[in-house]
Amino acid sequence: MKELEFIINSQKLELLKRILNKNGKYGATFDFVMGYGHQQGHGQIYTRDDNQATNLLPKVSIRTVVPDEIVAGLINDVTNELSDGSFGDGKIFVRTIDDSIQIRTKSHGIDAL
Repeated sequence: MKELEFIINSQKLELLKRILNKNGKYGATFDFVMGYGHQQGHGQIYTRDDNQATNLLPKVSIRTVVPDEIVAGLINDVTNELSDGSFGDGKIFVRTIDDSIQIRTKSHGIDAL
C-alpha cells in the first residue's frame, strides 16, 4: 500500500476528487494549508529587487492510501489532468504504508481501506 499526498491549488480540488473517485473509493483526508515553493509565493516576476518577502499561498493537502497496483495510473491521471504548465501546479508525495487496521472490524491491509 502507498500513501499519496497531493498538495494542490484549492481551485483544482473538485477535479482531484473526481479523479480519486474514478480510481476507487478509498477515502481521503483534506487539510487547508498555507505554503510556498521555489517561487516563494510569487508568480513569474522580473525585477532586480533581491529583498522580496515570501508570500504564503493557500493550498489543499489531500492524503489517501491506495493499493500498490493503482498508484502509477492514479499519479498519471492526476499529473495529466491537473497540470496547466504553470508554477504552483502542486506536488505529489508517495510513502510506503506497512499496514492499515480498521478499528470497527479489526480488518488489516487492503481490506481495511
